[in-house]
Order: sequence, then structure tokens, then C-alpha cells
Amino acid sequence: MVCGVTASLLAPAATATPPDRFQRVGTLSVFANSSAGEHTAAEIAAATADGRTVVYTDSPAGRIGFAALGRDGALSPAGVLDLPGEPTSVDVLGRLALVAVDTSESSTAPSGVLVVVDLDAEAVVATHDLGGQPDSIDISPDGRHAAVAVENQRDEDVADGALPQAPAGFLAVVDLAGGPRAWTVRRVGLTGLAEVAPEDPEPEYVSVNGRGQAAVTLQENNHIAIVDLRSAEVVNHFSAGTVTVEGVDVADDGRIDPTATITAAREPDAVAWLDDRTLGTADEGDYQGGSRTWTVFDAASGRVVFSSGNELQQVAIRQGQYPDGRSDNKGVEPEGLAVASFGRHRYAFVGLERANLVAVYDVDDPRRPRFVQALPTGVGPEGLLPIPATGTLVVSAEEDSAEDGVRSSLTSYRLTRTPLTVALARNEGSPSIVSDGIGFGALSGLSGIPGNRGDVVAITDSAYVPTRVLTIDTRSAPARVRAELTVTKGGRPVDYDGEGIAARRDGGYWVAAEGDGKARPNLLVEVSRTGEVVREVPLPAEVAATATSNGFEGVTTTGRGDGEQVWLAVQREWKNDRRGEATLARFTPATGEWSFAAYPLDAASTGWVGLSEVTALDDRTLLVLERDNQRGAAAVTKKVYRVDLSALATAAAGQPKPLAAKTEARDLLPALTAGGGVAHDKPEGLAVVGDGPLRRLVGVVDNDGVDDAPGESVFLRLGWIR
Repeated sequence: MVCGVTASLLAPAATATPPDRFQRVGTLSVFANSSAGEHTAAEIAAATADGRTVVYTDSPAGRIGFAALGRDGALSPAGVLDLPGEPTSVDVLGRLALVAVDTSESSTAPSGVLVVVDLDAEAVVATHDLGGQPDSIDISPDGRHAAVAVENQRDEDVADGALPQAPAGFLAVVDLAGGPRAWTVRRVGLTGLAEVAPEDPEPEYVSVNGRGQAAVTLQENNHIAIVDLRSAEVVNHFSAGTVTVEGVDVADDGRIDPTATITAAREPDAVAWLDDRTLGTADEGDYQGGSRTWTVFDAASGRVVFSSGNELQQVAIRQGQYPDGRSDNKGVEPEGLAVASFGRHRYAFVGLERANLVAVYDVDDPRRPRFVQALPTGVGPEGLLPIPATGTLVVSAEEDSAEDGVRSSLTSYRLTRTPLTVALARNEGSPSIVSDGIGFGALSGLSGIPGNRGDVVAITDSAYVPTRVLTIDTRSAPARVRAELTVTKGGRPVDYDGEGIAARRDGGYWVAAEGDGKARPNLLVEVSRTGEVVREVPLPAEVAATATSNGFEGVTTTGRGDGEQVWLAVQREWKNDRRGEATLARFTPATGEWSFAAYPLDAASTGWVGLSEVTALDDRTLLVLERDNQRGAAAVTKKVYRVDLSALATAAAGQPKPLAAKTEARDLLPALTAGGGVAHDKPEGLAVVGDGPLRRLVGVVDNDGVDDAPGESVFLRLGWIR
């Protein structure tokens, strides 16, 4: 099978069916159930029948956690329960949580148990030996059986992870008759089925349909087995097969270039039944494959009835969340899959682990899925939990690094009929910025365009090469990247760390290129309207010698012709600067003169505070974007200040810098958190749109190229300003 771009992706979002969409409501950092200094990781989650209690696994801490789902769809911490090992999966039966727990001491002696927890008492009431290392659990819809995929996973440090590695995995069928202590466990062998290492099946994920049939993925074996739970017998099995996918990016080179073709084994991770006859898989790959797709199979014949082709890659590119750093290794990496009915419609949710997105599909016709939307998540979405009883989807994201400001989280989304245009006006909806196929991200500077009432330009930073100027239509909802211009020097594409851009009244641009305090200097770059570098303007030598790694972060202009003044923001203190003071630099193109002023930074409660952008409100006023380097609850300073140029004095290089005065104009934290996510650390672009006394203020977040970051490209609509 050869797969390319699908038509559903290219259709306007407004025409997608069903008309409802999911909107993020809130995000709960998992450490709220313990302490900020503790390493946690929410992986798999389940909910009670009423949907009001969410139970999630926390493998690093050896426990399960509880979260309460409010009437408004927001989650709140509700405690934890320690377990005798590492929980790998959980499901809920009535008021009982069934938790698969890995108790292995080594890969050659795997072991695990099924722990049964009374949710009312929050206490363990039974434990059953599973005979191996469990991975996934699912309870049959009739509540009579639980199926546990016992993987006995390979050790990737042994023989470079090659199969086979004994002992073999199997499926454990738990008969749920009587009280929890009376339950029994049967083993279903899965050896001899797959073409790849048939003696060493490695079951990864399990899903049970309404007929009591468990679909089991044997990921490394690239195989799927169907097991009848009543008889505990394999009733069907088939290879997941290979697929040729056109239009993907396979090079980790800083370029979003989806022009390659791959042929790969699917090696599915998650599996879910779309109905009792068709099943879907998330084709992550974990051994020698990974096709970057999700697939729908006819369960009786094993025939592929749908493959997403390159659509998941295109979704991430279109929303500015494509992880180019993973291009040579499974790309967006589809890992999770869940299917559920909400009202009159049935949806499939596909988790893209490296893009930090969940792709939502309408599967009313299970053989013709239609892309609906993509939801931004925390870092590393692992568990997908639809809760139809409350009209909610909960996504657990496992990556947790307090040092980097990335915390494991549970994020809730609710089905809504609120038009996206209305939500975006309140900074609540997503996506807030898209393209029609132009790869974008790491937007580190914005500028209004003189004489243009709707467009702004943005500059890309060093996360991507070459440097590009992107034109964004702000009148569209979402904002739309509609054009790109490659910056060239001597006719060749050039790579700057572009951190600011200013569109000039006389045409062309000024670009602020940040230095590293070592070999790469801070440069003010004049760029023609065709993208060619006209000149590079360095700082005076005595100033450049004091530079640190925190350099130019924004650029703007006032005046025109011989009266043009170029203003630049230096992010933080340089050598010899007074503590707590950054720098505003002024360059006069007509004379080549530089002068400087000190800018007083807000005090940092945690980390540091610096400048991210400077933009001219008019020829008399600068707007300066000041931020700390914190995410989430630790974020305090994300503010826009006014600087009155009539009161601003500057001094020549080497002279004491006069101190600027500032007055607060906007606090960006409400806008950054309005959409139910965590506050982003890097609002880095700010632009004034339109002409006249009353204009619009817009902003953008630098998503760090989806590299160890949430990666959401956020376009902020900050209201009118005069």
C-alpha cells in the first residue's frame, strides 16, 4: 500500500463533520498530588462510570494517583496510593480499579501482579499473580473478563535489543466472577503466530470488543492476535504488514522537508476497536519499523481498510508542531489510540508522542475516518481517556523534568459547539495559528507591516534553517502563515539565530541575529524585500566584547528615511552591566552611530527575567516584552511595558547608560493561560497591527521547535491598544 496526503486534511476545518469540536479546559500538573520536587509520570488513566474520578498510573513513584473531574471539566488532585511495584496500566470496574503492576527484578526473570483497589476505601483488596511482566489491561464491556498483555519485554542492551529474548510474552485472561479474591487467571500462549521472532511474542496493548474478543498487538513481532476471552483461545491472527508512505521528512537537519518516501513495518503499539468488526492501530514502531501512520483493519480478514498515510505528519506541520529532531526516528510517533462515542458521533483519538498532539478523527464510518482537529497536549502524550459520561477527553503526558520546567500532566478537553473563531478571540481555542503546508515553528519575533492592516511578519530562530521571514494573516481565525521568504546572502540561504524582525517603512527588513557570546556575534542585519542580505551591522567592538550568550532579542524602527532609528533589545545583563538591568540599543542607519540605554528588569522570583521583544507603538513609544524563564505555576512575569522615547536618553559606547523609565501596558499571563494549558515560558514576538490611533496588539510564543518543550505554537490576540 502506498499512502500520500489525504483529502480530509486539506479540507477547511469549518467543513469538517461532525460540527462539534473538543476544547481544552484545564491542565493538572501531577506533582500537585505530591510535591513539586518529586519526579512523577502520569501514563495510563481510567475513570469511574460516572466519569468524576480519574485513576492514573505513576510508574516512577510506584503508585496510582487520583484526580477529581469537576462539573466544569477541570481536574483537581485527589490523592495517591502506593503499590508493590511499578504500575503499567489501569482500568476500572464499578468501584474497583484493576492495576497491572510490574514487579520484575530483571528482564530474564519478569514478574507482575494484578492489584485490585477499592476506590471508596482507597485500599488494596486483592492481588493476583500474572506470571510475567504486564503492560496493558482492558476490561470487557460486559465486565466478565479482564485481558492483560504480559509483554516480558526485551532488554535493549542485550544483543542490541535483537529478538528473540526469552521468556515469551502471553495474554492473561482474568475471570471476574465473584469477589476480587475469587478471581482466577488463565494464560493464553501467543507463540508461533508471527513471522518475526515467533518464539518470542511481545504483546504490547490489548483492547476488548463487545463480543468478548481481545485484540492484542505484538509490537516487535509486527503482528495482531484476536483472542476469545470466554474460551481463552486465539481465534484469528495476522501480520500488521508494511506500508509505503510518501511525503515525509526523514532528515534531522533543521529543515521541515516532507518530500521523502519510506517503506516500513507498522509495528503497532496501541489498538482499539472502532466497532466489533474493525480495529485500529497506532503504528509507532519499536524494533525495526514504525510507519508514522494509524491503520484500520478488518478484524476477520486482516485486510487494511484505511491508512492515514502522511496525514499525521501534515497535521503537525500545519499546526507548527512538527518535531524535526525526530524526522530520522519515527517522526511524530503515533503511540496511543482510543475510540469512543460522544452523542451521535464516534471518534478516534490518535496520540502523537513526539509532536505533543492528539489527532481527532470522525469514525462514524469506521472504514473512512475523517480528520477533525488536533489537540495540543503536555510533553509526551501517553494515555488517552475518553469519558463520554461527561463529554470529556483526558490526556496524560508522561514527561517530567522540574529542572526544565516540563511537568507530567493530565489535561482535560470538552466537546463544545462554541465556534473556534469565538474561542480564539478569547485566546481559548486551538489551534491559534496554522499554515496550508508551510513548515513553521520557533517564531521568535514579530512585526507589523507599515500600511498593512492585517498581516504581520515573523522571523524563525536557530531551531530551523535556513532563516525565513514568514507572513502571517492575522485577520484569519486561526491566524494563517501564508507566505515564506528565505533570507539569502550572496544568493545562498543563510542561517542566523533570528530573534527579532522589523518591517521598514521604506521596504525591506531589519533582523536581530542573536550571538552566543563566543564565536557568533550579535548582528543587526539589513534585508531587502526579496530576502537578500544588504549588510550586517556589528556592535561597537568595546560593547561586543561584553556580550554573553543572552544577546539580541528584538528589533523595531521609528521614523523613516534619514530619520530612521533602529531599536534593539538585549535579553539580559552583559558583562559590566548593573545587576537587574538589560540594554536598549539604538542604531541610526544614516550615520552608522550606536547609542545605549539601561532597562530596569522586574525582579525574578524564580530563575531569571529578561527581554524578549521590542516593538514601536508609534514614533514616540516603544513596547517592551519582559518575561521570566518559567512555565506553568512558576511563571510570574510575562508583561508588556511602555517606554516613552521623549524621556529616554541614550549614551555612546563606553559611557554610563542612562536608565529608562517604564510603565506597565499588558500582563500576558491571563492570555497565556486562558486556553487551559500551562503558561508558556517564551512569549517572544509582539506586533502592532494596522494604522491610526487605535490598533491591534498580537503576540506569538516561541515553541522551541518542539524540542524538550510542549511545542504548541500559540498566537495571542491581545486586544486594542492606543
